[in-house]
Amino acid sequence: MPNKDGASPQQGSLFGEILDWMLAPLLLIWPISVALTWLVAQGIAGQPYDRELGEMARSLGQQVSAVDAPAKGRDRYALAPEAAALLRVDASDTVYYQVLGLRGELLSGDAGLPVPTEDAPVVPWELHFRDDEVGADTVRVAYLWVAPEGQAGPAKTMLVQVAETLGKRTRLTNEIIKGVILPQFVILPLAVLLVWLALARGIAPLNELQRRIRSRDSSDLSPIDEQRVPDEVAPLVQAINDLLARLDSSMSRQKHFLADAAHQLKTPLAGLRTQAELIQREIDAGRASPEELKRSLAQIARASERAAHMVNQLLSMARAEDAEQAMRREPVNLAEIAVDTVRDFVPRALERRIDLGYDGVLPEDGRLRVQGQPVLIGELIRNLVDNALLYTPAGGMVTVRVVEDPFGQVVVLQVEDTGPGIAPAEREKVFQPFYRSLGSGVEGSGLGLAIVREIVQQHDAELTLDDTRLRRAAGGELPDGQGPGARFTIRFAAGAVVVAEADAAE
Repeated sequence: MPNKDGASPQQGSLFGEILDWMLAPLLLIWPISVALTWLVAQGIAGQPYDRELGEMARSLGQQVSAVDAPAKGRDRYALAPEAAALLRVDASDTVYYQVLGLRGELLSGDAGLPVPTEDAPVVPWELHFRDDEVGADTVRVAYLWVAPEGQAGPAKTMLVQVAETLGKRTRLTNEIIKGVILPQFVILPLAVLLVWLALARGIAPLNELQRRIRSRDSSDLSPIDEQRVPDEVAPLVQAINDLLARLDSSMSRQKHFLADAAHQLKTPLAGLRTQAELIQREIDAGRASPEELKRSLAQIARASERAAHMVNQLLSMARAEDAEQAMRREPVNLAEIAVDTVRDFVPRALERRIDLGYDGVLPEDGRLRVQGQPVLIGELIRNLVDNALLYTPAGGMVTVRVVEDPFGQVVVLQVEDTGPGIAPAEREKVFQPFYRSLGSGVEGSGLGLAIVREIVQQHDAELTLDDTRLRRAAGGELPDGQGPGARFTIRFAAGAVVVAEADAAE
């Protein structure tokens, strides 16, 4: 059960958990077993004494029914003193008997013995049993109705009852209980011990698996041998192996990324050092003219700019790969972020004589939003626009577009340019870190599109790349000097779209 903070309670020992679930039912069933044993023992102990009591009642009934008919009065049904004395010979229990006449009058025996209270039909010579009380004693009563010789019909019957206290029955019941319960006091601890040993033996493979994992080196990400684990743990080991495989792949990518990053940073840093040493030698030799110094400083500025851009891209890549940051999503006005990004790049576009513009949903129409991380989405659009400006020649066009697809119920972000385009064979490679098309003559870090794809995957969106010419074919050929261009299309799934009705009404 979760605690007050909503977190699950701390998981304890698996051995203790299984032991608790095995012993708890056992300890719960044991009192129930004692109670059932008591009830069964009472039934078993009562059966022989009920038979004996029933025989006594039948014998008394036969004697009463066989009394000589010509005799008169109550005396003809009186039990002989020898027979009455025979009923009293039991030293453990007290025996009561009673004979009632045809009208319920006491003919012989104990007057304090209660009569039956049930209204069952009277059947001569049918034996019945009941539990009753005589004074302070609880007794077991056997009774039947008998018809004297020469009489017929249910109305011509007499009641014969023989009762006995429960001393012998109780003692026998206790003996049975002792014979059953006392061995259980030995069996129960033995069962607990056997369960403990069985569990310890059963989880021994888990301990062995734990030892094998703990003995591994931190760099060993090879799969765990699934043949040496129990079947019940095999799915867990498979999941761990899958995690190890993904971790190995991730670490390999990170090592490759760091190696490429070090290589990419080495070039501008080496250029900075070379230019600094060159200008120092020129100054020492007295040959440094203002033009040469200005040219060297310009090269140092470009090299430092490339290094700074590379560092910023590396930081953006790390931020894009941060899963925790990507999970902090909120409704984002995609059009507003796109317009702000276009405004930031306008001076650069004017410097390069590129027509940079925005088309689509207005930022003021805040009705349409997507669930996302604002910083990452801004980084995504910034890298796409930066990439488009890098590859678009002077006089070209770069367009950022945010539109709604009413049929697919998705929000579409597009960035298209009129640059040289990307060959179909390279369209998958350009999303790899540090990859740049050969012969493009464009300086860059090769990380922009890799960052874009990482952010797209973090937002469960769909990224496609094709030619701009395909979209503008209906409008005729593009101006001279402009290539087929590239169009990046990102579709945010319907589950990420947020429609704000309150903003729409404003």
